[in-house]
Amino acid sequence: MTLLADRTSDFTTLSKRIRAAGLLDRRPGYYALRFTLVGALYAGGWAALALTGSSWWALLVAAVLAVAYAQVALVAHDLAHRQVFRGRPASEVFGLLLGNLGIGMSYGWWMNKHTRHHANPNHEEHDPDVAPDILVWSTRQAREAKGLARLVGGWQAVLFFPLLLLEGFNLHVSSARAIGRVKRSKLEGFLLYGHFAAYLVAVFALLSPGVALAFIAVHQGLFGLYLGLTFAPNHKGMPTLTGDDELDFLRKQVLTSRNVRGGVWVDVLLGGLNYQIEHHLFPNMPTPNLRKAQPIVQRYCAEIGVPYLSATFVDSYSQALRHLHAAGAPLRG
Repeated sequence: MTLLADRTSDFTTLSKRIRAAGLLDRRPGYYALRFTLVGALYAGGWAALALTGSSWWALLVAAVLAVAYAQVALVAHDLAHRQVFRGRPASEVFGLLLGNLGIGMSYGWWMNKHTRHHANPNHEEHDPDVAPDILVWSTRQAREAKGLARLVGGWQAVLFFPLLLLEGFNLHVSSARAIGRVKRSKLEGFLLYGHFAAYLVAVFALLSPGVALAFIAVHQGLFGLYLGLTFAPNHKGMPTLTGDDELDFLRKQVLTSRNVRGGVWVDVLLGGLNYQIEHHLFPNMPTPNLRKAQPIVQRYCAEIGVPYLSATFVDSYSQALRHLHAAGAPLRG
């Protein structure tokens, strides 16, 4: 796929239509309600854990808290894109509190990683989300795979969901390793390790050692699974780019992204990221406006002849898994 990057006017025209519809305006009422509901779920989960005592009902609470942690992560994502506040200082303050202190995720590390992803989605050399770390995303990467990627890649479609159970732990480890390389390292480290300490003290103070270990495994496993299920349908199975590909901004974002259809419940479950095409084109657009922008963007893509892909919730994962299986083919040979 090679196109000349000489069509910047296409995005300019679309942007004018989006602005005219008022879809980049802030939505303070929506975010006030969302902060309240997510905060209530988070606080209610920890309160429920205190009330269960050291019983195996704590594992049900672990599942509830996994959902709460993932929803906090989705709110932190919106903060990072300045969908909530216009200014950087307020976004960073709340991002550090929710990310580092709230769920044990380095806000600075994640910001750096996610910014690079948005700049070059699905680009094998520039997008950290398609780096051949454990999984490979193209046959080219499979042929050059080393270490775990070489060991896992051939069967990665089968192992994909089990591996997502480790994503929560991986997020914490990656965040801890990044301290020292992010801005405000001391503050980030204080908040991050403060979360780890408070989390472990609370769990082992409220639960017996055996139940506590099971709680951590269920909570962190389901947290990672939820996050993975939120991000996997967006780009996995879509075309990957290399240094030979030259696309303008609109095509780079649209052709590498996939929307997920499914109604309001999918909007809530995926935090609005099911409108991935619109989000990548307008990353600072408030989440509730993405649904309104979707038909405008789809119609415009049809006008200029740019393929626009959306799929059902289930089919999006089917496409991603088929792609992973095909990408790993050289490692099964």
